[in-house]
Amino acid sequence: MTGETVAFDIEKGIAWVRFNRPDKRNCMNPALNRRMMEVLDELEFRDDVGVLVLSGEGSAWSAGMDLKEYFRETEAKGLGAIRKAQSEAYGWWRRLRWYGKPTIAMVNGWCFGGGYGPLFACDLAFAADEAQFALSEINWGILPGGGATKVVADLLSMRDAMYHALTGELIDGRKAAAWKLVNESLPLADLKVRVTEVATILLKKNPIALKATKDAIRRVAEMTYDNAEDYLVRAQEAANSHDNEGRKEGIRQFIDEKSYKPGLAAYDKAR
Repeated sequence: MTGETVAFDIEKGIAWVRFNRPDKRNCMNPALNRRMMEVLDELEFRDDVGVLVLSGEGSAWSAGMDLKEYFRETEAKGLGAIRKAQSEAYGWWRRLRWYGKPTIAMVNGWCFGGGYGPLFACDLAFAADEAQFALSEINWGILPGGGATKVVADLLSMRDAMYHALTGELIDGRKAAAWKLVNESLPLADLKVRVTEVATILLKKNPIALKATKDAIRRVAEMTYDNAEDYLVRAQEAANSHDNEGRKEGIRQFIDEKSYKPGLAAYDKAR
């Protein structure tokens, strides 16, 4: 299904969502940000979607924010327009961070500046070796905003984050993987195959457990150990209450049937 700025297809439980401004290197303008929120709303509770993959049409993932539309034209309309544009962009990135289903960034090409917001928002990230990453803001006279500074501070070492932000230099997918900006880097020709493989693994897991787990990883990262213990006890209780039958079935297949081993595979959700 295609819109002006966002395209998506659903195949075998995977929603392939794509930035769809290839002539603009998929930079994000206000129209794209509004449309992306609508697409996320539409896909989150569909029974035929278990995993969402975010990629880009053409040669780029996203070149960041549209300097003409998002900055110059919005700023000309005053502070109210600026705040509205920021809210729309940050709003769908925040929505993606806490999305109801696992999300994977498939970085097929350029990923600059504002593109780090949705990159970080996805639970997992895979890049083409040929992809190019940069915090380009320093090159046109601003600091990396829109959460980009927070992204590199969280994911990179302090020295790598400083170098990346202060120089504005390009790094490729291999360097992004070495710095842990993404999970893995591999040749572009193999990228979708690998992402499909990982998405298929996730589709076999209990969806309630997936949501609880991804939320837990993000939440406890900023907690003390004691607070994390307390949160996780209650999160487990909530997940058990919400999906008690699924948990019971997994335990039944392991203990009674001995049909799988939790350390090696997932239980059969179809039973």
